[in-house]
Amino acid sequence: MPLDTSFIQKFAKVVEHLAQDLKGVKTGRAKPALVEDVMADAYQTKMRVKELASITVPDPHTLIISPWDKSVIEAIAKAINSAGLNLNGVVDGDIVRISIPPLTTETREQLVKLVHQKLESAKIMLRQVRAETKKSIEAQKDAGGVGEDQIHQALEEMQKTVDEYEQKLEELSKAKEAELRSF
Repeated sequence: MPLDTSFIQKFAKVVEHLAQDLKGVKTGRAKPALVEDVMADAYQTKMRVKELASITVPDPHTLIISPWDKSVIEAIAKAINSAGLNLNGVVDGDIVRISIPPLTTETREQLVKLVHQKLESAKIMLRQVRAETKKSIEAQKDAGGVGEDQIHQALEEMQKTVDEYEQKLEELSKAKEAELRSF
């Protein structure tokens, strides 16, 4: 009795959610991922910065945002400044320049703690999907036509899958932590 693909997709979504969450954690290095998903008011709607401009990294501590339409430059700068990222977008002619200050040791440690919190949240989501999957598998026992051995085998397969995805979460967390600790 193979594991339902909808549950595997849910496990994968948890991993993707953590990856997206960790993208937003500053590491003291300029990366387009820091601002690409910031929503700016443009053309009477909200659009991501990456939909409005190209984002380049001329050096490890600077981001340059070049809007394709120069009329949205102020909206992009305003969105970045108010996004809660502790970044300051400065309009410099036809571009928005963002200087990324180097992180202090204390800030790095706080960010490592934040990464651990995000990892814990992801593990909790993974456990919730596991509980849902387990319930679904055990419900088949009552439906009939499925033997005890098949149920036991499906539960073992589910646990193996959960362990694999938990390992992926750990790897994402460790990679981000290593990035934070490197100067």
